[in-house]
Amino acid sequence: MKLIFSVINDLTTDQRMIRICSALSEAGHQVELVGRKKRDSQPLVTQNFEQTRLNCWFEKGKLFYLEYNLRLFFNLFGKQDYLLTSIDLDTALTALALNFVQNKPFFFDAHEMFTEVPEVIDRKKVQKVWLKVESSVFKRARKIYTVGFALKKFFEERHHRTDVLVLRNAPILNEVAENFPPPLSWPSEPFILYQGALNKGRGLERLIRILHEYSLNYPLVLVGDGDIRSQLESLVEANGMRDQVTFVGQVSPWFLPEISRKARIGYNVSENLGLSYYYSLNNKFFDYVEAELPSIINDFPEYVEHCNEFLVGILVPNNDQEIAAALKLLMEDDVEYQKIKNQCSLARNVWNWEHEKQILIDLYQEFMQE
Repeated sequence: MKLIFSVINDLTTDQRMIRICSALSEAGHQVELVGRKKRDSQPLVTQNFEQTRLNCWFEKGKLFYLEYNLRLFFNLFGKQDYLLTSIDLDTALTALALNFVQNKPFFFDAHEMFTEVPEVIDRKKVQKVWLKVESSVFKRARKIYTVGFALKKFFEERHHRTDVLVLRNAPILNEVAENFPPPLSWPSEPFILYQGALNKGRGLERLIRILHEYSLNYPLVLVGDGDIRSQLESLVEANGMRDQVTFVGQVSPWFLPEISRKARIGYNVSENLGLSYYYSLNNKFFDYVEAELPSIINDFPEYVEHCNEFLVGILVPNNDQEIAAALKLLMEDDVEYQKIKNQCSLARNVWNWEHEKQILIDLYQEFMQE
């Protein structure tokens, strides 16, 4: 039986899905990852699984979601020997349709609390529709897994299920990129690193403002791209921080561990823009740990729980002064810094993909044997 995974995004930078598909392929399964091709998509990197990108006329909005799901539906309709796993609600419409029309079983992987993201909760009619979709998915999906224990608890209570599994976005231990490009313009002195989407709610405007207002002259490197990049560049320019802040842009996920190892501090302080953010457990949290990089972290439930096990950073509330103090402590107190770095060294041997992937392999193997 072929395992097919559907995502709404491009395939080249989706670390979680590359890990999932690679692990299942290595375990002997035939695997296909289906996504979309954008106008600016980069060439696919060869993997040990099949990759398919669907061409869409529309790039965003309702028509895009409708078009993508229709293309995905007709791509799969009539095929027999496969199991579809939908990644988040925006691809689950196809799974529901195939379940209804062909009685095809499906799995569901919730990367986030889609019905509680800012773009949805600010539009009540839209949220109402997606809540109905979510309810149908949780009623019909054969197996469900998500990225963290707080999300597991939330989903189980909301949908009265007791079988949601947790598959954390932990990185591959000691992964080394081949042909790592030469440094672009890394600061020569210790720097703060943010890696991920440059989008609303990631606390980046706040970080730039704190560095400026508290006269913290620490270099900042932003790795990634997103909707607010131009706004951030304007803010940096307005505050006279051009020499302090470096915008690296999008890079291959394979190079992120090397970049993280060059930094002094990792930054992971999102704003609380809804339950999806509040219950989040970002990839970068584990990426920083794998690189033994102490970080500044939200005092949100998932991070508090993990830091109770290993104190891999400084937990901060929604307060500029405390964020500034934490940055200053990690930059200037070598004794405290080393204590946290030692905790990262311990944690990386527990929070890694080598441990997590066995949960994944067992889940699909169990289904195959039913």
